[in-house]
Amino acid sequence: MTRIIFSLLAFFCGQSLAQDIVIYGGTPGGIASAIAAARMGSEVTLIEYHDHIGGMTTSGLGKSDIEDREKIGGIFKEFIAGVQKHYVTTYGADDENTKLCHDGYYAEPHVAETVLEAMLSKETSITVLKGWRLKAAQVEDRKLADITILNRKTGEEKPLNAKVFIDATYEGDLYAAAGARYRLGRESRDEFDEPHAGVVYFDYQAHEFLPGTTGQADADLPAYTYRLCLTKDPANSQRLTEPPPDYDRTNYLGYFDDLKAGRLAGPKVFKPGRGYNPAHFDTLVRALSVTDIPNQKTDVNINPRPLGFPFPEENRGYIEGDDATRQRIATRHRNLTLGLIWFLQNDPEVPKAHRKLANELQFPKDEFTDNNHFPWQLYVREGRRLVGEYTLTEHDITGKGQAPKHHDDSIAVGEFPIDSFPARKRQPGDTLVLEGYLGMLDYITRPYEIPYRIMIPEKIDGLIAPVAASTTHVAFSSIRMEPTWMALGQAAGTAAHLAIQNKVEPRKVPVAALQTLLTQHGQVIRHHTP
Repeated sequence: MTRIIFSLLAFFCGQSLAQDIVIYGGTPGGIASAIAAARMGSEVTLIEYHDHIGGMTTSGLGKSDIEDREKIGGIFKEFIAGVQKHYVTTYGADDENTKLCHDGYYAEPHVAETVLEAMLSKETSITVLKGWRLKAAQVEDRKLADITILNRKTGEEKPLNAKVFIDATYEGDLYAAAGARYRLGRESRDEFDEPHAGVVYFDYQAHEFLPGTTGQADADLPAYTYRLCLTKDPANSQRLTEPPPDYDRTNYLGYFDDLKAGRLAGPKVFKPGRGYNPAHFDTLVRALSVTDIPNQKTDVNINPRPLGFPFPEENRGYIEGDDATRQRIATRHRNLTLGLIWFLQNDPEVPKAHRKLANELQFPKDEFTDNNHFPWQLYVREGRRLVGEYTLTEHDITGKGQAPKHHDDSIAVGEFPIDSFPARKRQPGDTLVLEGYLGMLDYITRPYEIPYRIMIPEKIDGLIAPVAASTTHVAFSSIRMEPTWMALGQAAGTAAHLAIQNKVEPRKVPVAALQTLLTQHGQVIRHHTP
């Protein structure tokens, strides 16, 4: 406790705050990194841009996307256990709310935040700084030496130095500032011989490539959206009373064509947890994917399959833009999202029965209370991707017709199917799917090992990147799930501590020792094929 007090005094007195490990990004991956390192004995500073920690897990993503629960353990499982304990303690084991938490894998956003905050608060060697952004990074002899952060409200600047830094942002901001090489956009099919790379039209039901597929590389990224938490409880509802600024109903008129063409029907394969609500099939409300979570609330995704989906291309310029640019693009996405809800609930051309269904879902008064009940974190599904010591590709995930690869330095297991949102708006001739959508949820799903090397920049030392890691676009479309990122974060925090303990750079961490520690702490690091 004494060391923490001295650190805070130094911080607020304007001196450089020296820590063992500095983590930029309070995402679930960053939180897992901090907890893992702190438990090993390191002093850790965790920095978050927003005034809240937890990234998407506390900002609308009400369910943990995982297909095989046995493949991800460790700190992620502790989070899940904390969620379940909350509902059991609050409502009782047999209550409907507890059942709707699905053993802790589903949660209301404020509950997820409460659990993660409690996990952090138990580790007295973690200092959490909210509302700060990166201003600059200083590299000496190809090693990240220190950074400067800026308080978003006051403009105050603070220098931070550390023995090891961890970039846990969705965007890859820290390693980019340090000069590490990265990829942005989509590789060509030829670069890594990946069938689903580049410009692609993929029939997600027939599992076939469609005309227009070229496999060419481009700079486009999967669409960003906001993930919503909406309530069915009238007593807890904050209704929209007016459309958002810059509302334009023409943004949503394509959904009428989707309805007429049958693209808003139910799926051929019905699986729970995928946002399938039979009452919404063949209605305009199918523009949303709605999953029940506790307390009459819902996890609401924006359905990427209709051709009227308005969000592709709206993220252009976000990743490499300055803070003002990012705020402008985030506001545009917020307004598009609010506009879609307003359109479904109020537009006179929307059939009355569809409007009635849409009005059953409202913004909850008890969520995001400091942000007008709207999530604060834009869903950045993909940003930069590090160029690391190893690049994870589609073949690592699918096995290229064989069993997936085993890696000597495996530190986690990925298990979610390749799932990428569209990259382009509707183009002339599009009749089935938007360009870039890779909905492979029922196709080529198999666990795969993740090597430590994808978190290590090829040249910059003193830095580990567990979130915006070294993968191709196609592989990132599988690895980009918060449970997987928490597993990678736990590995990153453990590795950072080992690097300090052994007085080596992160790339020289003894992998066998790292794997032993991870296994001892509940991490799953191997996938054994039958």
